[in-house]
Amino acid sequence: MPDFNDIDIKFLKGVGDARAKVLTKEIEVATFRDLLYYFPFRHVDRSRFYKISELSGEDLPALQIKGHFVSFRTEGEGARKRLVGVFSDGKNMMETIWFSKIITFATAYKPGVEYVIFGKPNYFRGAYSIAHPEVEIYNPSKPPTGFRGVYSLTETMRKKGITTKVIQSLVANLFMNAGFDSLKDPLPEEVRRRYNLMPLREAIRQMHFPENARLLQSATERMKFEELFYVETHILRYSMERSARLPGYYFGTIGEKFNGFYFNVLPFQLTGAQKRVLKEIRADMKTGRQMNRLLQGDVGSGKTMVAFMSMLMAVDNDCQAAMMAPTEILATQHYASLKEWADPIGVKVALLTGSTKTSERRIIHEGLQSGEIDIIVGTHALIEDTVQFKQLGLVVIDEQHRFGVAQRAKMWSKNTVAPHVLVMTATPIPRTLAMTVYGDLEVSVIDELPPGRKPITTLLRYDNNRLEVDRLIFSQLKAGRQVYIVYPLITENEKLDLKSLEEGYERTVETFQGYRVCYVHGKMKPAEKDHQMDLFVSGEARIMVATTVIEVGVNVPNASVMVIENAERFGLSQLHQLRGRVGRGADQSYCILMGKYKSGADTKKRLSIMTETTDGFLISEADMKLRGPGDMEGTQQSGIAFNLRVADLTKDGQILTRAREAAFALLRGNPSLLPEGTLPTPPQKGDPLPITVNEEESNVIRKELQIRFAHSVDWSLIS
Repeated sequence: MPDFNDIDIKFLKGVGDARAKVLTKEIEVATFRDLLYYFPFRHVDRSRFYKISELSGEDLPALQIKGHFVSFRTEGEGARKRLVGVFSDGKNMMETIWFSKIITFATAYKPGVEYVIFGKPNYFRGAYSIAHPEVEIYNPSKPPTGFRGVYSLTETMRKKGITTKVIQSLVANLFMNAGFDSLKDPLPEEVRRRYNLMPLREAIRQMHFPENARLLQSATERMKFEELFYVETHILRYSMERSARLPGYYFGTIGEKFNGFYFNVLPFQLTGAQKRVLKEIRADMKTGRQMNRLLQGDVGSGKTMVAFMSMLMAVDNDCQAAMMAPTEILATQHYASLKEWADPIGVKVALLTGSTKTSERRIIHEGLQSGEIDIIVGTHALIEDTVQFKQLGLVVIDEQHRFGVAQRAKMWSKNTVAPHVLVMTATPIPRTLAMTVYGDLEVSVIDELPPGRKPITTLLRYDNNRLEVDRLIFSQLKAGRQVYIVYPLITENEKLDLKSLEEGYERTVETFQGYRVCYVHGKMKPAEKDHQMDLFVSGEARIMVATTVIEVGVNVPNASVMVIENAERFGLSQLHQLRGRVGRGADQSYCILMGKYKSGADTKKRLSIMTETTDGFLISEADMKLRGPGDMEGTQQSGIAFNLRVADLTKDGQILTRAREAAFALLRGNPSLLPEGTLPTPPQKGDPLPITVNEEESNVIRKELQIRFAHSVDWSLIS
């Protein structure tokens, strides 16, 4: 007997071959299970009838009205033809409108018969109307039905007559099928009990046909928990497998290089956050397992210093370290910083990029193979097969979202023993996103800026404030400071009403005569880009006009003004990154967001967030709420993406935390659920009590993982 979940949807009463093809193609509903989990995207309140006189305001929800049609008429011609019905609730009247199937509806509904119409009222020219309402004959013996689901439908489905009402009917048929009562709950009984979750069959019933708001909320929380529980179980299984399969170097020594730097060379006192993160990294490197740690820190928080001191731990244990950056500009700047710190303690640092000459490249290759070079800084050039190490112990990847999974994996597959991995980002990642997209990594956060840094003043201005902005720039230039001006485009585009770098450069040169202006954009040849960048870094050029190519890795402490043109075109996290190019010295710095005066209220509200806080984590949370987790920079590059149907990472942080805790407790209590040869990580203080399951529940969990992640990321690449 086939599993109820796996039965082809065409065998469900009311479907058949034709509808099955439409359901499969349009919404990927091919089996009974697919339909069970095809939940309404919202629910509407059908618990009462409204009077037309009660309608007020412009943004009304869908609602139902009891009454009768007074008359019907057709208006317009050809494609603009429509059917208009006049509907009365006994005292007042409103119009109902149909733009398709006009003949069908004109003959289906009879004047004088009592109906219930349901839909979203639209206010136009002083009157309300409902387009394409649901209509059914009023049955006095059936009171209003409470909450009802509304399903996502495609245009093709509507044309084929598959409406929300049809989906509801099909789901009701599923519930009447004998196999529904034998459904196995994918959440073990102990998990449901510990977290007070509704059983599966009841939750599915309430998701599709909720009896009241309280039961709908309980069902929704249960289904969100289930979804996130399996995401976290999936991540943790392979994280534990990798720990077991990939032993790392044991760095038991804090030696001469680290101590020599810390006590004699360190140019400033470490913040408490930097010290805490270094302790976390040190603890990882002493376990004998490969470290995989994500280091988050706002712009200017001192991540590079933490990375360098971690590299010294590798060097003190007779290993080499590598730092990979996404651009030559950033790699070169890292090299300059690391070399300045490393030279006094006798640690040799080298730079390898695509621009490195062949003769220099040969010397670097030999130095890496012999062990003469302790630390290598580079770009994608480091992953070339010709680059070999004597003993690579630590890989640091900066702005890791800019590297694909396969590229990162190639870097740490150069050893027989897996090197420790520290990936860094200055783009703060919302906590819920870090627990899913980067859930296989341990996370460290530098949440403290070095002392002496003044908060950046962020202002939102419009074109009519241009002279005010120019005056601010002049005052900073006269004080000896430098200025960035960023544009969204390189050249003018007739289709986009946006300012371009080319026209901006001309205006800047003309406006700020007497000050040298340089320019940088992504289509320049590397040599020219480096030349223009050097002009600004050296101070010879006082103004840099650029695109977002300077978003990451430009460190000019003397720069005190960042002007961002057409700021409404950028995400909040990107604006925060650009803002981080200033405020790197002791002087007061400014970020000016130039927006369109006629921007909508939502755009102005979004940009105002930037003026209210400089906390990158608050901004990243706001950015994810506005753009959604799928649009956040780097989630695709990470190689780990989950198609969440019920849960929402912007809102469900608490449920995610509980689901991850439950997944961890499950795997701790049931090693048989881990990939073969894997043991759970040793218990730590504060870990949740293990959850044990019986054999039947174990089999259900294995099958559920297989169903949900059959086409998931290739975790062997990440390993």
